[in-house]
Amino acid sequence: MSEGSITEQVKAAMKAAMKARDKERLATIRLIQAEFKRVEVDERIDIDDARALTILDKMVKQRRDSQTQYEDAGRAELAAQEASEIAVITEFLPTPLSDAELEQLVDEAIAGSGAGGMQAMGAVMGELKPKLAGRADMGAVSKLVKARLSG
Repeated sequence: MSEGSITEQVKAAMKAAMKARDKERLATIRLIQAEFKRVEVDERIDIDDARALTILDKMVKQRRDSQTQYEDAGRAELAAQEASEIAVITEFLPTPLSDAELEQLVDEAIAGSGAGGMQAMGAVMGELKPKLAGRADMGAVSKLVKARLSG
């Protein structure tokens, strides 16, 4: 799905889901649309791809947290619903980075910041965040950066 902006891709997917009468997929796509609209109204902006990635990333993170809580509570049907929504939302995210690609970007950012030690953490994360939006779990990235800077 590389044609057009993310918001256009979501609209096209919604039309396709309507035509296919895929109610579950359509419901998740409508959630995405609603979140885009909420941000546009609250912040009085038009959503660009960078902002859309941030929103989608946040939606996936929320669902992963919920999925974990449901699994811990023994609510398999609710955990499955969250997994289903995650699968639809991630279709609109770029291909995740491999561990090797991620490590290379982290090493480049650390070298680019020119500073060693934990005081460089903010600068390194600031450089990485726009490059990794939607392509890596920022919590895992943060742990990797900490390990590299303290090691």
